[in-house]
Amino acid sequence: MRALTYHGSNDVKVDNVPDPILQELDDVILKVTATAICGSDLHMYRGKIPAMKSGDILGHEFMGEVVETGPNVTRLQKGDRVVVPFVIACGSCFFCDMDLYSACETTNPDRGSIMNKKSLRSGAALFGFSHLYGGVPGGQAEYVRVPKANVGPIKIPKNLADEQVLFLSDILPTGYQAVLNTGVGKGGSLAIFGAGPVGQMAAASARMLGIEKIFMVDHHKFRLDFAQKTYGVIPINFEDCDAAEFILDHTDARGVDGVVEAVGFEAKGSAVETVMTNLKLEGSSGKALRQCIAAVRRGGTVSVPGLYAGFIHGFLFGDIFEKGIGIKAGQTHVQKHMPELLKFIEEGKLHPNAIISHRLNLSQAAEGYKMFDKKEDDCRKVVLTP
Repeated sequence: MRALTYHGSNDVKVDNVPDPILQELDDVILKVTATAICGSDLHMYRGKIPAMKSGDILGHEFMGEVVETGPNVTRLQKGDRVVVPFVIACGSCFFCDMDLYSACETTNPDRGSIMNKKSLRSGAALFGFSHLYGGVPGGQAEYVRVPKANVGPIKIPKNLADEQVLFLSDILPTGYQAVLNTGVGKGGSLAIFGAGPVGQMAAASARMLGIEKIFMVDHHKFRLDFAQKTYGVIPINFEDCDAAEFILDHTDARGVDGVVEAVGFEAKGSAVETVMTNLKLEGSSGKALRQCIAAVRRGGTVSVPGLYAGFIHGFLFGDIFEKGIGIKAGQTHVQKHMPELLKFIEEGKLHPNAIISHRLNLSQAAEGYKMFDKKEDDCRKVVLTP
């Protein structure tokens, strides 16, 4: 089969690779009908994620048709059309029993990115996301093996097109959970740092939930313009002003009720942070987080769906303490949110496909990565079809 494979920093290509086979009794094999390039795929594309191996198959946003099932698969059968969550969870461990699927104890045997060796190993395995997260082949391919098929995939009604539901695999539940984690309710105020795909889905979710005032911070005008037109956000270009000061000036100097940090560890940092990162003295830029801490009101919550790893320079924990701020972070418990979000799509309350700007064949995946990475042609989101 054809699959998009990793060969080093800024080097991905579509190769012919062996077809996947059933390995466990509860596996299924999926014929992929649609897959997407995620912002977090770019971390690997840029060579920023360790434990990648040449030939690894990328991609964790995908859907398709079940073509083969293991003997212990009870929830799916051949011919079912499903969306697969990027998190692989067993459904029965300590954390899965609490609906904390991304903390699953059984699917990832590796330690992941935990820096404190006294901490337990990292959580669930992820599709196509390095050997820190299980080394499971991803879905930017013609076929993919889906482990734990009784827990993850969700069946899709025939009346919904692939593009309407594809983002149930990651960015929609990630944006939705990020907003829920802020605790901001109807009529409240929210700031979203990062106008990429997750930030856009956070804006869509916030608007659906009745949050009244939504600020969005980025430096790509085409992204801000889209969010303003589609979700009614108040756009802030951080190259034109200090974003946190702007937010304070427009919230009676108090700050917003909650903040979503949808940027992650590759946030544009200071010169000092850039040098420290290059010297491997820290793993992440803290600039976006500092802005979030400044922009949220006392007693508010900063929700962090953006990916972080390692030490952060200038974290300002004293400000967190002084303002009584809550921090919620981590990978998404996708399985928990998928049924509810599917219902919202069916009811016409969410239209996640609005974010799609480019549609390419799988054979053009390398071109899609380059375009998405460089923000060429106002690229917001790329969908690939095998």
